[in-house]
Amino acid sequence: MAAAGEGTPSSRGPRRDPPRRPPRNGYGVYVYPNSFFRYEGEWKAGRKHGHGKLLFKDGSYYEGAFVDGEITGEGRRHWAWSGDTFSGQFVLGEPQGYGVMEYKAGGCYEGEVSHGMREGHGFLVDRDGQVYQGSFHDNKRHGPGQMLFQNGDKYDGDWVRDRRQGHGVLRCADGSTYKGQWHSDVFSGLGSMAHCSGVTYYGLWINGHPAEQATRIVILGPEVMEVAQGSPFSVNVQLLQDHGEIAKTRGHAPHCPGACQRVEQGCAEFTDVLLGPPPPGYHPFLFLDSLHKKAGGRSRGGLHPRGTPPTAQEPPGGSRPEGRATEEQAAAAHLGEYVLMIRDVTTPPFLGRRLPPAFKHLRVVAKRAGQPPHVLEEGPEASSSWQAAHSCTPEPPAPR
Repeated sequence: MAAAGEGTPSSRGPRRDPPRRPPRNGYGVYVYPNSFFRYEGEWKAGRKHGHGKLLFKDGSYYEGAFVDGEITGEGRRHWAWSGDTFSGQFVLGEPQGYGVMEYKAGGCYEGEVSHGMREGHGFLVDRDGQVYQGSFHDNKRHGPGQMLFQNGDKYDGDWVRDRRQGHGVLRCADGSTYKGQWHSDVFSGLGSMAHCSGVTYYGLWINGHPAEQATRIVILGPEVMEVAQGSPFSVNVQLLQDHGEIAKTRGHAPHCPGACQRVEQGCAEFTDVLLGPPPPGYHPFLFLDSLHKKAGGRSRGGLHPRGTPPTAQEPPGGSRPEGRATEEQAAAAHLGEYVLMIRDVTTPPFLGRRLPPAFKHLRVVAKRAGQPPHVLEEGPEASSSWQAAHSCTPEPPAPR
């Protein structure tokens, strides 16, 4: 029966060779029983020891130092599932100490690591080319650090879990600088902004915006401002917040052509304003009848029913001093109604926002002997507005 059995196939299936035993010493190749690992390198007392390469079936690998069968020392590890590669120090199979991580998605990190994560001081370049140098914790920017952003902005300050938080300085590529407190990557707390336009703000910031941010321009004075023909006058403006208080922003519009004025502490004053003659081809136009009725049907000098400009300045009543129209009158604005406009010409706009223009009804009347340059209407409203206009004493304008 024994002889007959030797010539027939075994009912227990094909016969397998026993797993190869790892080499004892020297150089050797060993394929593990599960066939997922393959080692090529040096051995000592049956363990991987010295320099070798451990290959994984999914394409990952480690090449470098082994100690008593463990990945420990200098080496290079590649992960097939992510495409990332780390070169540096290892302890018990994990990146530990100092090394360089190259990311498949782009960018790299050089610095201290612990258990495979960025920990301590390091230098990080992300896939957009942005550069961070400073402290890391739990793989995130954490602690003091400096960052150069893709748009050219530079930040130097505190970080908490990948966000700017604490105290820091941001120097923007356009020349603007912010120094102060941060929270969740935005200006928050006390801080100062020196904007590239010349505007400066110091105070409280909330969610990236000044707490005392100006939202509108107000021209002080009565509802209708009367000025004498050919006489200079002054205009006072304020920058107000939503709730009506003066915004303490400094330095609006320092770089502007023509009749512009720098704002200091939320106030500005235009002095010696003089309305010149109309440009060639100017044709005055009629106001609505309701405006004439509201004004009591009083003559408005520059308003002519047929829209024809006068040949010379005519005083009220349609009469003229015999034989003369003075050079002063010819060089001045026509009698009549005007709209005065004050607009924000801060360039570039402060934090990307420009204030809407403000308007004032202006009336040019005939000059009377001894009349002051700026005549305001009578009444309680005019009185309070006049006081408000003079309660604001702006600092001397900065040279443009």
